[in-house]
Amino acid sequence: MPSLVKYAAITLLSILFVISCGATDTKPSSATDTISITAADKPHPYNMSKTGIVRYQDVFHPVVAENGMVSTQNKFATRVGVDILKQGGNAVDASVAVGFALAVTLPRAGNLGGGGFMLYHSAKDRKNFAIDYRETAPTGVTAADFLNQDGTKDTDSPLSWDAAGVPGTVAGMYASWERFGSLPWETLLAPAITLAEEGFPVNYDLAQILAGVYTRLNQNPAAKKVFYKEDGSFYRYNDLFKQPDLAWSLKQIATNGPDAFYKGDIAEKIVEDMEKYGGHIDYDDLENYKVIIKEPVTSDYRDHTIVAMPPPSSGGVTILGILNIMEQFPLADWGIGSDTLHVMTESMKFGFADRGTHMADPDFYPVPVDWLIDKQRAKKLADKISLDTAIDATTLKGDALPYETPSTTHYSIVDKFGNAVSNTYTLGYSFGNSKVIEGTGIVMNNQIHTFSVRACIEGATGFIASKANKLEPGKRPVSSQSPIIVLKDNEVFLVTGSPGGSRIINAVTQMISNTIDHKMNVAEATNERRIHHQWIPDILEVEPGFNRDTIRLLKEKGQNVEVTFTMGSTQSIMVDNGYLYGASDHRRPHALSAGY
Repeated sequence: MPSLVKYAAITLLSILFVISCGATDTKPSSATDTISITAADKPHPYNMSKTGIVRYQDVFHPVVAENGMVSTQNKFATRVGVDILKQGGNAVDASVAVGFALAVTLPRAGNLGGGGFMLYHSAKDRKNFAIDYRETAPTGVTAADFLNQDGTKDTDSPLSWDAAGVPGTVAGMYASWERFGSLPWETLLAPAITLAEEGFPVNYDLAQILAGVYTRLNQNPAAKKVFYKEDGSFYRYNDLFKQPDLAWSLKQIATNGPDAFYKGDIAEKIVEDMEKYGGHIDYDDLENYKVIIKEPVTSDYRDHTIVAMPPPSSGGVTILGILNIMEQFPLADWGIGSDTLHVMTESMKFGFADRGTHMADPDFYPVPVDWLIDKQRAKKLADKISLDTAIDATTLKGDALPYETPSTTHYSIVDKFGNAVSNTYTLGYSFGNSKVIEGTGIVMNNQIHTFSVRACIEGATGFIASKANKLEPGKRPVSSQSPIIVLKDNEVFLVTGSPGGSRIINAVTQMISNTIDHKMNVAEATNERRIHHQWIPDILEVEPGFNRDTIRLLKEKGQNVEVTFTMGSTQSIMVDNGYLYGASDHRRPHALSAGY
């Protein structure tokens, strides 16, 4: 017996020695470097087909369905969406129901008081639509509302009533349903009303977040009433969380449509609070809000078509520009090693420099979209990339855009008809400006602070950001929200998007590259370690657990690598051989992909 123990100990020490040696090998050896098309092509004894429903060579596996799939950041909302699909609803019907459900169950980002962007692919018409329901600047707001007397930006202004833009979510959901939906409007709001009225059990994540933002939510009486118990105590795990005021608002919208929000009883309450607390949204701002349905911006990547949101989403054009540069390199042959990650980083630098300089509301500024995604221009930029040396990002010209919070949410839906929705919407910061409209349960956004409030302002000091994104009444601020639909032969291949502020753009770019270049299934692509570079500051961020050898090789190429934190929470669906594959990113808890 002692000899067996001794033998086991020697064996264990040998294994540990080999592992420790491998950690310093000159060739990267993590999952980031070993998962490649080459590995995926090798047959497995239990799955000889690389296109089978289940691929046993994969470490991570998606949810599989045949009729419909919903992928969201909250399990209650996902179940609502699947139920609508089972009732015969299409992807837009499910999208509306999910959007309203998230306003109840994911209150830090799901919303009625915010705005966002939706992409819709119609399988029957083989057409794509971009639905812009981004917030707009109210007529009374000025840059001075965000500046101190000495011209510096007021750091408290993002949590002020000044920061609230005219919300677009209710109008956006209705406009998408009116144009593309099939089930009755009231049917789509019924699940959210039930969740608000009857309540749902609080999970650990929501309990922790509400405790963490108590100081700022507690300053607003209406927010305190909604998010904390009558005695002022916190909600704990598994407590039933009811929102009767929000249920009232949802019932008004179910009965009267967007008029309830923009002209009716809800509008009265919004304006009353704005006048009481010094906000700027008035009756005309609400009544004049318009949803814009426009052509998406598209570009080919390898043999796929990438369908993206046009400006004021900065994400769509930036992602296409980055991919156009990456396309000049044989990433599939390289696998996900230091060369691929280096080229991706250099491409991000160019893309984000363009983003800072040229992105704005196209109704106020001539955004040169065609030039930004031109293939010949991308080739010239790619020619500037050396595989051995990093570009000093500070030498690239451009203006930085304001900071965006990661507290956004995204969902993806594909129905049995082949239609797809990719939707990203937000309040801005987690819980927006931390203000709730009295009697409605509606949390307001703080998106006006994402304008470049110091641009073109005499006496403003500090870093003066993008002039294209300066604050103007009626204008929509630039956003990093990046819903994406990828087509193959004009049929849906991938639907994806993410929260994460500016990191959204690079998280989504990597999802596209992982699935197209490296032939990963959607779950493998989701779980791959991510990187982020946004031009300024000149730092290549990598997620915790990133391979040390790869980091060393990237540093040798001149990249300023820092291990930071997790990036994004992609909610994605892949379509292949008639099957739907869903993958929810568990970088944030309680997400769920489900189908039928």
